Amino acid sequence: MTELVNILAVGLLLGGIYALVSVGLNLIFGVIRIVNFAQGEFVMLGMYGAFAAQVALRLDPYLATALVGPALFALGAVVYWVILRPLQGQPMMQVFATFGLLMIIENSVLAATGGTAYSVNSALTGFSVAIGPVQIGLPRMLVLTAATAVTLALGWYLKATMHGKAIRAVAQDRNAARLMGVDVERIYMVSFGIGAALAGLAGCLLSPLYTMSPQIGMNFIMPAFAVVVLGGLGSVKGAYVGGLIVGLTEALAGYYLDPALKQAVLFLMFIVVLVVRPSGLFGTAGAEEVGLREQS
Repeated sequence: MTELVNILAVGLLLGGIYALVSVGLNLIFGVIRIVNFAQGEFVMLGMYGAFAAQVALRLDPYLATALVGPALFALGAVVYWVILRPLQGQPMMQVFATFGLLMIIENSVLAATGGTAYSVNSALTGFSVAIGPVQIGLPRMLVLTAATAVTLALGWYLKATMHGKAIRAVAQDRNAARLMGVDVERIYMVSFGIGAALAGLAGCLLSPLYTMSPQIGMNFIMPAFAVVVLGGLGSVKGAYVGGLIVGLTEALAGYYLDPALKQAVLFLMFIVVLVVRPSGLFGTAGAEEVGLREQS
């Protein structure tokens, strides 16, 4: 029994990581209808931002979020306005542009660092929390807590604030929102910026747990796509629940089957969900086609 509890704890903590990375990715898709391949690279930039803040300012990586989050928001806003906005109405070209951006960021960081691996330290690294028979490292617990807090805060923001309601209106029908006076391009820019900022937040919180490299973003982006499809396209709650399901699936498959098969089991589940329910567990039926309908 203790063994199962440990496996479930590992799965939930891993799911918290995936959920934190996926919330911003799902927001971007839900509003702009762009599959952002560069989201993992934004996470990587968040990690390097935490490293730079520790070296230059001696900031703990958890405190560095106050600097890295706004910086990634600004970068995301610029990326949308300069690269993606001119491609509006060409969804495939936008996807290719984000893939090109992935390569540019990854290779730029590789050139700047020479491929040297870096790591950061936090004052909280050595602490753990006991939950029944399970000892959980405090940094991993903070990631799960942050994923929960971000999901609740973003859900509240989208439902309770005027700007959040404007984002939801654009996500549902951008043409109707434009007729009601909503600045659609500004909403797109802000939404992409928020998605990038959430990736930067994830990078800061994950930096004490991983040795960073220019290629580390790929470790997160593929599971994140599985999370988005599983939880529901455009659903913030779905990204959170989907992350936990993916984390639990990897942990259980890796232990009871074979660690080499955990990715195969995950993407088998990914394919089954695509076939049975393309909109995901919490997505609205037909959401996966909205972008295509709006472009036509």
